[in-house]
Amino acid sequence: MKVIVDNKIPFIKEAIEKIADEVVYAPGKDLTPSLVKDADALIIRTRTHCNRGLLEGSKVKFIATATIGFDHIDTEYCREAGITWTNAPGCNSASVAQYLHSSLILLQKSKGINLSEATIGIIGVGNVGSKVAKVAQELGMRVLLNDLPREDKEGKQNFSSLQTLAKECNVLTFHVPLYKEGKYRTYHLADTAFFQSLKQKPVIINTSRGEVIETDALLNALETKLISDAIIDVWENEPAINLTLLKKVFLGTPHIAGYSADGKANATRMSLDALCRYFNIQADYQIIPPAPSQPQITAKTLSDAYLQIYDPRQDSNALKTHPELFEKLRGDYPLRREKKAYTILNHSE
Repeated sequence: MKVIVDNKIPFIKEAIEKIADEVVYAPGKDLTPSLVKDADALIIRTRTHCNRGLLEGSKVKFIATATIGFDHIDTEYCREAGITWTNAPGCNSASVAQYLHSSLILLQKSKGINLSEATIGIIGVGNVGSKVAKVAQELGMRVLLNDLPREDKEGKQNFSSLQTLAKECNVLTFHVPLYKEGKYRTYHLADTAFFQSLKQKPVIINTSRGEVIETDALLNALETKLISDAIIDVWENEPAINLTLLKKVFLGTPHIAGYSADGKANATRMSLDALCRYFNIQADYQIIPPAPSQPQITAKTLSDAYLQIYDPRQDSNALKTHPELFEKLRGDYPLRREKKAYTILNHSE
C-alpha cells in the first residue's frame, strides 16, 4: 500500500511507516496528479484540494483529512469516483476552546471587559462551540447559543436567533462549518447587514473559516465602531490575508487556534485509525505529544496560569511582525500543550 502524507502532519511518521509499504511525504499545497496517481490513500490537511483535477485517473481509494473541516474535499466527486473520505470531527475542539479561554482573559485584562457582566453569543454549537460555551460559563459569562441545524433538530428552547445575539451580546464568536449554499449557508454570514444589526458594539471572534465573515464588511465595522474589536484566526484568501485588517484587530493569528499538540495528536490518531479500518489493517502504534518543557506552572491566579500555558499575543505579534510568513508560522508551529499537561501551583482563585 502506498500513502501520500502531508509533511506537516505531526507525530505520524513512525506510526504510518508501520502501516503502509510505501510512504511519500510532501507539502500539502504541492500534491499533483502525477504524485498521487499510483497512491492508494492520502492523508492531508486543508491546503490540499481533493477534486477531480487532482484525483481523476488515480488509484486513490481513501482520503483522510487530519482536520475538522472538509470543504477542501470535493465530496460529490469522491462519491462519483468511489473514493471514501474521512475527517477528524472534534479533534481540536479543546485546543480552540483553550484559544478562546486565553483570548477572553486578555479581553478582560487588556480591554477592560468585565466577563462576569458580559454576554457571549456562540454561533455554531458543535464539538467546538459546546466546549467554548463551558469555558464562557466558567468565566462567569452569560451564554447565548445559535445553531440553526441543531435548532431544527432539537427545537428552539435552548437556542437564540441571530437577531437576539445581535441585540444582546458583548462578544460574538463563530464556530460554524463553511457552507456556500443551502438553508444553512454560512458563507459571508457576517456581512454588512449583519454588522449594521449589532446593538452592543461587540468583540467579534472568528476561529471557524475565514469566508464566514466578509472581510470588507468587518473592516468597515471596525473603522466605523459598529464593533469594538476583533480577534481573527481564520482569514479570507489565506495566506494572502488583508494586511489592513491584520493591523486593526486586537489579536490576529495564522489559523492556529486548533493547533495544540494535543489536538494535532488527536487528528493524526483519528486519521490513522480510519485508514486502518478502511484497509482492514491491524497495527500497533501510539500517538503521544511531547511533554512541555516546564510542566509546573506557578501563578497567583488561575487566569495568569492559563496565560502562562498559552498566550495568543505571542502568535499575534509574530504574524503582525511578519505577515508574509503566514504559512511558515502555521506549518512550523511550536509545541503547545493543553492544561491537562501541566500542574498549576500557588494560585488563589
